[in-house]
Amino acid sequence: MAKLFYAKDCNEDVLKSKQIAIIGYGSQGHAHALNLHESGFNVIVGLYDGSPSWKKAEDAGLKVMTAKDAAAAADLIMILVNDEKQPTLYKESIEPGLTAGKTLAFAHGFNIHYKQIEPPKDVNVIMIAPKGPGHTVRSEYEAGKGVPCLIAVYQDATGNAKDIALAYAAGIGGARAGILETTFKEETETDLFGEQAVLCGGVSELMKAGFETLVEAGYQPESAYFECVHEMKLIIDLVNKGGLNFMRHSISDTAEYGDYSIGQRIITDETKKEMKKVLSEIQDGTFAKNWIAENKNNRPTFTDRRKKEQELQVETVGKDLRDQMIWN
Repeated sequence: MAKLFYAKDCNEDVLKSKQIAIIGYGSQGHAHALNLHESGFNVIVGLYDGSPSWKKAEDAGLKVMTAKDAAAAADLIMILVNDEKQPTLYKESIEPGLTAGKTLAFAHGFNIHYKQIEPPKDVNVIMIAPKGPGHTVRSEYEAGKGVPCLIAVYQDATGNAKDIALAYAAGIGGARAGILETTFKEETETDLFGEQAVLCGGVSELMKAGFETLVEAGYQPESAYFECVHEMKLIIDLVNKGGLNFMRHSISDTAEYGDYSIGQRIITDETKKEMKKVLSEIQDGTFAKNWIAENKNNRPTFTDRRKKEQELQVETVGKDLRDQMIWN
């Protein structure tokens, strides 16, 4: 079984005397910056001139500079802007200040693994990837808990890159939940596959198909939404807490029987065959090439699909129902 690292395995002093620059102040950026700051690390936030996040970060008690100035001033530079924006940001604002012995950090391996960013050999290149969205990284830390983190070392120029990654992960709360060592390749490929085949693509299409099947059969859209979308979280919370068997223990025997007898009729051998094809396209770079090209073309397909998805009946019905849920 793979080893998990906890607080006792992390020496935060490795980073406590260093300057950390968090580039970006979005979902992950604000969580990393605030968690590190409250853990006693020296943090500056790097943004572009005129960023609406500048005042937010200052109001939170953080020092803010332009990304270029922050990178020049920092010993560790964590890039937390969108994957597609990172290569240009790196060339314009990070690379000029990336001198020997510094540490370049990422929360996802995409741009290193697919060689969209190629750092000099005399710097550390590491990854600290929380396995949860930024607001959860922040809320769990505030609750005295943490989100599990992955760490990886791509280049170890100083001989202690792993120690730096562990210290950073501990600083954002990861050591409270567990830190798993991986590689940039493994994190990138498994993360993309999970998003596409299961967590986002797979689950979204499954919920939409279930909703549409019930509505097309004449059932109320509101009933279909509750059954196929709203209850998804309740089931996943049970799985998250205790695994599939805990979830099955918590549901009715009728539901459990349906799980065993019908699940494999929905997720078939053909589905798994397609999953393997999806994984191969991630591994051979096909997906990355298509996504990079889509961004260079100003995202025509992406933007059109986003608009269509926002207008689906499952979304309009869901919004109306959520607006009436007073506990929300």
